[in-house]
Amino acid sequence: MIDQKAIRAAVAARVPEAVELLRELIRFPSTSGQEQEAMLFLEERLRSIPGVRVDRVPLSDAIKSDPDYSDPIPDLSYAGRFNLRVVRAGRGDGRTLLLNTHTDVVPPSEGMAEPWSGALCDGTIYGRGACDAKGQVAAVYLLYRALADLGAETGGDLVAHLVVEEENGGNGTLAMARAGERADGCVVLEPTDGAVHTSIRGAVWFHLVLSGKAGHSGQAGATRSALLLARDAMAVLESYHAKLLSQSRGQPLFDPYPNPMPLTFGRLNAGTWPASAPSQAVLEGVLGLLPNKTKEQVCEEIRTALAASPDHFLSSHFELRFMYRHDSSVLDPGHDLPRTILASGGAAGAELRVSGMTASCDAWLYNNWLGIPTVVYGPGALRHAHTRDEQITGGEIAAAAEVLLGTVTGFCGARASR
Repeated sequence: MIDQKAIRAAVAARVPEAVELLRELIRFPSTSGQEQEAMLFLEERLRSIPGVRVDRVPLSDAIKSDPDYSDPIPDLSYAGRFNLRVVRAGRGDGRTLLLNTHTDVVPPSEGMAEPWSGALCDGTIYGRGACDAKGQVAAVYLLYRALADLGAETGGDLVAHLVVEEENGGNGTLAMARAGERADGCVVLEPTDGAVHTSIRGAVWFHLVLSGKAGHSGQAGATRSALLLARDAMAVLESYHAKLLSQSRGQPLFDPYPNPMPLTFGRLNAGTWPASAPSQAVLEGVLGLLPNKTKEQVCEEIRTALAASPDHFLSSHFELRFMYRHDSSVLDPGHDLPRTILASGGAAGAELRVSGMTASCDAWLYNNWLGIPTVVYGPGALRHAHTRDEQITGGEIAAAAEVLLGTVTGFCGARASR
């Protein structure tokens, strides 16, 4: 085992370096599909850490034929793009821990003055991706740096997947899962504000096209506005969501939240002229789901709800497809991985807690597909993600890195070699 004081000192010594790495990383406008420069930067920086091997995992357009491929952004190309697999090899006589986080970010928020500046003010770093999830990348970097400085030996390997395209559906992690990985536990890094999420809800993103009858405003009886059809479709979906929420009660980690699986209408496009009823409207949004339902069940139930609308015109004039489909991920809170993280937090003086995650992420691809027990934990707070003042502090990154280093010590059997 490694002494807690030594862990804290090793982390603290590298915090300024990790903060500067984060600020540099924020300056790359790495929206989904545009991560290449950020990945090249990280590849170079990670390869500078002693004892760490960094491999590119190439991507290809073949991923588009995968049944779980997500496509809210059309016409993305994967030629020349890659994920990174970062390995610190162990002795071979202990458990392997896998980490995952992403380098892509959502577009800047409205009114976000300097999204790519990486501004630093009183220990807080601002900018798009500061907590979601480039701050998580900085924590991973800090962890590997501190382990190298300690000369720590682990029984099992420490592996990190740094992936592209989490924000538009998890295609980067999808590719890593399809390639296969063996590990005894996985931590997906997202901003959790001190929580260790052992249950993570799923989600489906829908693309709904409503077809009406176009016409002049003076011919109202002969028209059927697709925009009004979209309004009525929203009401159908809201009614279905209320039913689904009621059916999903009784799950202890999610019941504390009034609405742990919200319905969000994110985009509506219709019409070309104020005095004309539009013939088509396109409505896009997301609906969360809890572990009592699968993504396939929810997709079918949404389709059934629309087809059963009492408005017979609406029920026969829509086209529906799903751009993103994630199942929930569930791990027993009594499993050794979350227990080890909580114990590490206690030793570090961090007040961690087990809870359910009311957002969707890539955890299910490891937990459900590969059978790797998976939790979500990381620095920062979800309330800052995707906002105009997205932020994280160097202290939060340091605290998470200390917890993760203690987790490696307990889970992988680390010890100092000098």
